[in-house]
Amino acid sequence: MPAEPLPHPLIPIRAADAAQTCASGESFALMVLGDSMSPEFNEGDIVVIEPEGLATDGSFVLAWHADEWIFRRLQRTEAGWALAALHPAYPPILLADLGCVRGVIIQKSRPGRRRAAKRYVE
Repeated sequence: MPAEPLPHPLIPIRAADAAQTCASGESFALMVLGDSMSPEFNEGDIVVIEPEGLATDGSFVLAWHADEWIFRRLQRTEAGWALAALHPAYPPILLADLGCVRGVIIQKSRPGRRRAAKRYVE
């Protein structure tokens, strides 16, 4: 008689408090949602963010904008800085300064595919 499969464990999700968040300089990973950064980054890709990384023109960055986290390419413009999507359907977001940039994407990978990793910072 075959054994019954084990049920998947339930993992509770709750808001993090200050004691549970990463240290300020500790790298962390997030999953890409949406298509704004395709074709370079596709939904489901995992990106590694370096909070204290050097954000320069052309860097892929994580920023806090309009009360949400946003993943874009940082661009230097004549007027200052902008957050630009790679997908042409999304307009650039002009920035007054770089205060909203919270980290630099240093690596991406595709879950389950070790060879599909790519580094953006050496």
